[in-house]
Amino acid sequence: MTNPTCNEKATQIFMELSPYFQGLGDPIRQQIVALLIDKESMNVTQIAEHIPMSRPTVSHHLKILRQAGLVNVQKKGTEMFYRLEITEAIRLFKQLVTFVEEECN
Repeated sequence: MTNPTCNEKATQIFMELSPYFQGLGDPIRQQIVALLIDKESMNVTQIAEHIPMSRPTVSHHLKILRQAGLVNVQKKGTEMFYRLEITEAIRLFKQLVTFVEEECN
C-alpha cells in the first residue's frame, strides 16, 4: 500500500504538470507540438500548411500552447515565430516518474 506522503507528493507534481496536460489535451495541439519538435521555429502560416485547420484556428491553439508554457513566441519583423519550449515540462515529467519509481513502490 502506498503511503500518504507518496500520494501527497505525487499529487503536488501532477498539479504542477496540470497546465501542460491541459495544453496537450487536444489532438490539434499535439500535432502542432509534434511539428515543432523538428523545427527551430515556425510562423502561423507555416504551421497551418501542415495542420488541416485555418490560420485563425491554428492561432487559437498556439495561444493555448503559449498559456500552457509549451511554446514561446518571438517577433521577427512583422511575423510571429513559435518554437517549442518543453524543458520545464520534461523536467517535471521526469521528476514524477523518478519519484513514483523510487518512493511509491
